Amino acid sequence: MVEVTASVNRASVGFRSERGPVLAALMLATGLIAIDATILATAVPSIVHDLGNYQQFPWLFSIYLLAQAVSVPIYSRLADTVGRKPIILLGIGTFLVGSVLCGFAWNMTALILFRVVQGLGAGAIAPIAMTIVGDIYTVAERAKVQGYLASVWAVSSVVGPALGGIFSQLDAWRWIFFVNIPLCLLAGWMLVRHYSEQKQTRRHRIDFSGAALLTVGLTGIILGLLEGDSAWAWLSWPSALCFGVGAIALVAFARVERQAAEPIIDFALVSRRLILTTTLVSLGVGAVLIGVTSFAPAYLEGSIGIPPLLSGLAVAALTLGWPLAAANVGHLYLRIGFRRTALIGLSIAAVAAIALAATSPWPHPVMVTIIAFVLGFGLGWSAAPALIAAQSSVGWGERGVVTGMNAFARSAGSAVGVAVLGAISNAVIARGDGPQDPATIISASTAVFAAAAGVAVLTLVAAWMMPRDGAMTGDGQPL
Repeated sequence: MVEVTASVNRASVGFRSERGPVLAALMLATGLIAIDATILATAVPSIVHDLGNYQQFPWLFSIYLLAQAVSVPIYSRLADTVGRKPIILLGIGTFLVGSVLCGFAWNMTALILFRVVQGLGAGAIAPIAMTIVGDIYTVAERAKVQGYLASVWAVSSVVGPALGGIFSQLDAWRWIFFVNIPLCLLAGWMLVRHYSEQKQTRRHRIDFSGAALLTVGLTGIILGLLEGDSAWAWLSWPSALCFGVGAIALVAFARVERQAAEPIIDFALVSRRLILTTTLVSLGVGAVLIGVTSFAPAYLEGSIGIPPLLSGLAVAALTLGWPLAAANVGHLYLRIGFRRTALIGLSIAAVAAIALAATSPWPHPVMVTIIAFVLGFGLGWSAAPALIAAQSSVGWGERGVVTGMNAFARSAGSAVGVAVLGAISNAVIARGDGPQDPATIISASTAVFAAAAGVAVLTLVAAWMMPRDGAMTGDGQPL
């Protein structure tokens, strides 16, 4: 196994130690993903107005998340073999190219395709940044570092929707992508200068066949969900072909992974109860999160006609509640354990999701903002304990794969979740008076939020199944 260690000083957790510039660079890199997660949703109505094809707007999220999801396991495997630094720099560069291409998109199809490039870059940034943190900080230190990383999401939760709303109202939505350019350049420069690894590489095999099958499988399922009852009828040969090819590819993927020397998804790890349950939690968190952030702005703007900037503030409330919870949750899970902390957070999230579905027939921006904040708080209270529990149960050689699996689950949950919720929305709109009718938008959004609430409850059940005896550190010592 390759041995890779970061050349950093463990004397201090703050920014004055040798780890400080590395942490700052990781925070900036994380900011790329954080801003992108919030800035696009508020501009969707303006993008649709300019490029058309309302029914296709879920693809802007789904294709991005799909590319991110299927690339995460590959990047994570590479990070455990060739090192963290080259992979995260590759991700930042790819994300930069994708952002420039998206800014110059001439129609909805081109924008969707260029979002694939962005997603391939994001697939490296998020999990590798978390893996580096796991490498250079102890479990106890990560409680404080989590607060630093959470502050990135807190700032982005306000800056992202605000910028998206401003650019949208100024008819300059392309700048939501161009704003990533200076962030990418600065993050890359800081990592090149301050983060170094001492490593011994070895020859390794990348499971490209597994990655290809996973991509085909998820694409088939998502294509069938988003285009069913829209481009073609549910009970038609194109729909059957999509779901059939997707199902066959996923079955073949499972068989290939069991025989691969270095599988991109190690099913032996998933057989561990802690890894399985934390992966399911991440899957559900991704679906619930995308269900609100993707559809809430269109719901408020389409139902009561509020401007994009105000609808963005509702999304900002969710993404502000998340980091506020994550910044403080470390002290709690060190006292009462990962499982209890995750249960508290997901209970809060489930109640908030149910409340959003129950009140959605009567749209009001203040109500949505309050509920979104509580929902984000609950998700933030549960996502970090699930990830750190999984990381702490393995050693260095498996940490990248485990972190990648967690990130993959969240991205896959979001990708499939937005497809399922988009299919529900499109089905209601197709039976109503179209996307221009406020009553139809309210009905479609109510159905979407009800489905998201159901997922939140199932995610709470997954957390309940986490081991009661707590996680173990990579050295086999109880926390």
